[in-house]
Amino acid sequence: MNEWEGNRMAQKQEIAAGNPGVNRQLAVQPNKANDENDEIDLIELFFNLLEHAFWIILVSILFAVATGVITVYLIKPKYSATSGLYVMSRQDSAINLSDLQIGSSLTMDYQEVFNNWHVQENVLQRLNLNYTYDQLGKMISLKNPNNTRILYITATSGSPDEAKNLADTYAQVAREFIAATMDTQQPSIFMEALWPSRPSSPKLAKNILIGFAVGFMLSAGVFVLRFLLDDRVRGSEDVEKYLNMPLLGMLPKEKKAARTNRKNVKERRK
Repeated sequence: MNEWEGNRMAQKQEIAAGNPGVNRQLAVQPNKANDENDEIDLIELFFNLLEHAFWIILVSILFAVATGVITVYLIKPKYSATSGLYVMSRQDSAINLSDLQIGSSLTMDYQEVFNNWHVQENVLQRLNLNYTYDQLGKMISLKNPNNTRILYITATSGSPDEAKNLADTYAQVAREFIAATMDTQQPSIFMEALWPSRPSSPKLAKNILIGFAVGFMLSAGVFVLRFLLDDRVRGSEDVEKYLNMPLLGMLPKEKKAARTNRKNVKERRK
């Protein structure tokens, strides 16, 4: 019996005797191999995406173009016009901190006036519009900058003329209603609405960027999913990586034409 056979026999005897050190070593090695196989190779994933960069960019561009076409031809543009009210009356001669706080509180109260159905009805009658109160309320937005007595009224409509008329008429009707019902001076109109020369929505450039980003994420996600689900062995490196075994040799794959030629040679010899 040579030395190698003696070591193998001694190892088998230790395993049969229940040597915990040898059993633990044999049990841990497969687990290490499995853990290494379960890890995602980020570098390999990056090169996989780089390999399919043409298709990812192409799909992203197609999504961007489609989003631009939908924005231009299918989405109805909206126009916005803004007028402004100044809460402090003309009789105020000096401004101090308490006046500014009172003015800001009144501005918050005035915001509720625009939701009053009396104001909405007067606006509809003056402009001869057929909107409901709910529809009209959704077309109007208010903004009060912090620590100011200014109240901005923004009207949004599919028509630039209607947007301007709504903003100006709302401001006029609201200041008249405030003076008549709230026992206070009329707010001053310090800014009339400008006629909107371009749509406020939709934003063409923004939508194109969103379409490009969505196309990029979807196409890249498809290739990432294919990479994660692909468990095929493609070469000698995969054999050593996933089976944790050294490669002894490789047999070249014989092409169909070579097999046919060899078969013909054998038949001729016969």
